Amino acid sequence: MLKYFGIAFFLPLAISAQNALFNQGNIQIHQDGQIGFHADLINNEAFENDFGLVGFYGNQPLTVQGTVSPTFLDVEFFLPGGLFLQNTLNVKNNANFVQGDIESDLNDDSMYLNFVQDAFFTGETDDAKVTGYAAAANRTNFSFPVGDSEQLRPLIMDATNVADLAICGYFFENPSMPLSILAAFDIEQKVRNIGTVSDREFWILRSDAEMQVTLSWNERSNLATIPNARDESIIVVGWSKSANQWTIIGNSVRTGTLQRGFVTSLPFVPNDYEAITIGTIPLPTDTFAVENPTLGNYFLSPNGDGTNDFLVIDGMEESPNNSLMIFNKFGQKVFEQINYTNEFIGMSNTGSFVLKPEIGLPEGIYYYLVTLDDLQLNYQGFIFLDR
Repeated sequence: MLKYFGIAFFLPLAISAQNALFNQGNIQIHQDGQIGFHADLINNEAFENDFGLVGFYGNQPLTVQGTVSPTFLDVEFFLPGGLFLQNTLNVKNNANFVQGDIESDLNDDSMYLNFVQDAFFTGETDDAKVTGYAAAANRTNFSFPVGDSEQLRPLIMDATNVADLAICGYFFENPSMPLSILAAFDIEQKVRNIGTVSDREFWILRSDAEMQVTLSWNERSNLATIPNARDESIIVVGWSKSANQWTIIGNSVRTGTLQRGFVTSLPFVPNDYEAITIGTIPLPTDTFAVENPTLGNYFLSPNGDGTNDFLVIDGMEESPNNSLMIFNKFGQKVFEQINYTNEFIGMSNTGSFVLKPEIGLPEGIYYYLVTLDDLQLNYQGFIFLDR
């Protein structure tokens, strides 16, 4: 049930030749109430005391405009033409991505899809994500569902303390000559201990809180074409505002191959940097870099047939003091165990980014990191999980 205060009416828009809901009063959605927008929303007064579901639907592109940012409890996006934000849209509980991208002007990071406090999202895919800016308010960790028109390319943050506001956008563009923003970050302008800066993609992240971030790469990132590149040479780099060049942010975790993997930075303050991306450290010219040893790749099919039901990693018995971490393709940690003795059966035990850990992890490729403390060795590899 909807409850209206003040004035809300439909206004014809000559430019788009479609109607818009023009709110000059106060619209309230009661608990379990629902409202669906098939037209633009122009919001000039409070639209925030909502306890139901707001949906944006239709085949035509829609916009959210106005002088006051609307705040919704639950919101659903099912519009193949996309939703363009000319005003910030706040979500207090759940944003459900069904189809269509949420866009905003990448030259203006003051307008974004904002996840307030404990708000979360579901359904993000290559066909349903944020292609403008996404924000998270009052968080320590968050996975931003950002990407470009073709792919979901999330950035994961893990702040030392609560970040009042963090804003993130993704660009599948050459930092030296981006098309979506006026600024440029010359990849040849870098400190000497950076070998190469990616010319394929970068992220913009705004926050004054110290944090670590996790970036992933895939075949489209094209790291395999970097001269002398090795997976162990991959680093997180940032365009420093003070130095006006690319500098090393540093790594705490890195795994994968040149085709697909992820890297987690050392702690830094995003507002010290204009942009961040993936780079490499220079390799020696007179010798080849030594590949990190691995314990192999593993196949897991926890179906109760007695074969490959749990993960057994060869060689861990040589070091009773050990640790195992397992990550998904975006670098989200899904399992961690100190002194591992074959406990992993395809279930998550972290709870940070997995909404329903009790139903088990989806099938696919996962990365593992093993530390053998007694031998002072580190290993990495793949786990193929089959359901």
